[in-house]
Amino acid sequence: MGVTKTFYIETFGCQMNAHDSEKVIGTLEHEGYVRVEDEADAGLVLYNTCSIRDKAEQKVFHRLNEYKRLQGEGKKFAVLGCVAQQEGEKIFERAPYVSLVSGSASYRNLPAMLVRLEAGERRITGLDDRQTDQTFDTEFTSRSNPHRGYITIVEGCDKFCAYCVVPYTRGKERSRASNSVLAEARRMADAGFTEIQLLGQNVNSYRDPSGRMSFAELLVAVGQIAGIRRVRFTTSHPRDFTREIVAAIDATPTLCDHVHLPVQSGSTEVLRQMAREYTREWYLERISWIKAAKREISITSDIIVGFPGETEQDLEDTVTLLEEVGYDAIFAFKYSPRPNTPATGRADLIPDEEKSRRLQVVLDRQREIQRKAYARHLGQVMEVMVEGYNHSRAQVTGRSSQNKTVNFTVGQPILPAMGSYLPVRITQTFPNSLAGEALRGDDDRD
Repeated sequence: MGVTKTFYIETFGCQMNAHDSEKVIGTLEHEGYVRVEDEADAGLVLYNTCSIRDKAEQKVFHRLNEYKRLQGEGKKFAVLGCVAQQEGEKIFERAPYVSLVSGSASYRNLPAMLVRLEAGERRITGLDDRQTDQTFDTEFTSRSNPHRGYITIVEGCDKFCAYCVVPYTRGKERSRASNSVLAEARRMADAGFTEIQLLGQNVNSYRDPSGRMSFAELLVAVGQIAGIRRVRFTTSHPRDFTREIVAAIDATPTLCDHVHLPVQSGSTEVLRQMAREYTREWYLERISWIKAAKREISITSDIIVGFPGETEQDLEDTVTLLEEVGYDAIFAFKYSPRPNTPATGRADLIPDEEKSRRLQVVLDRQREIQRKAYARHLGQVMEVMVEGYNHSRAQVTGRSSQNKTVNFTVGQPILPAMGSYLPVRITQTFPNSLAGEALRGDDDRD
């Protein structure tokens, strides 16, 4: 018998990176590798990277330096993802014990790269395929959750926002054919998945290469597949958000009542400097469409504070936008310059301590907004998908259709199965979560 080929993978970044790792894991397992949970036990250590945040490449090299102590006879290292695409062969120079560097668009070539790696090649790269649409192939995907799964429908980005590195690491925007998306969704439903999340850097910028379906029509088609109970999508770009999407959510019960619509700033001037190509008023019109829906749709967003040139009035504009929209949650970050982006090198940089202060202003105000927003759910009955158990508190944990965390008790010794759906009456509300009690089967509706 031959020696067992083992691997360890560590993933950083967004849901698309997590799904990319599922593809890598599936490919490795198909090639005869066995996954281990400790890097010390692995013959191949892979680091799937993200370059969105500040000093991402320094963090990668710091992590690689930690891995260096694991060097032993035959142990190999690989850097994957956005930092791999961004830094390229410079990784070999700074970390000569790394043998494989590959961007996400080259994962379909991973089997061939593994053969070369096993043959003893020391420097293997996959960095030249950012324009391909073959990245959507998920033949060997190893899904980490048996009930909820991802499908990438858009790769890359054509927006070129002044702060963002994605167009340089993921390449141009390209969409997957609707028949391919639906075929994968049906396979997932047949395998027992009940929740599907459609992914893209700008998921609602989807343009069906076959011309058969708009993004909204694709949402409805996935939601109509037998066995699918929930369909989510992220991340939407305001420039491509349409009334048709809201109408699809209203008309299709399986489409989750949640929209993540990143605004980045509440100041029209900062939005112009960011090259977002919309104004505050234009964005708020899209919000009005969502709020006019028949269903109550949860709205979340991304915020960047401290963009070069941002004034106190610009910050105030962002705070007042939070109040006007009443977001159910935000992801807020300090601006950080990224390689090759237009905003990098601007002279009107804001000191980090001031960016930290501004971030805290935004977070404090949003916490109060969320406290009131979540309080409106008191007494309501929500359908919750079971995702875990907190045995120390005798609670079950799950998420609502609005993507809100719900911790609840079940009033019986037998815990509900993972991936099952239960009606839960909300008895307590907090700024970031809800608590409640599961209802009996004959008491699942008011």
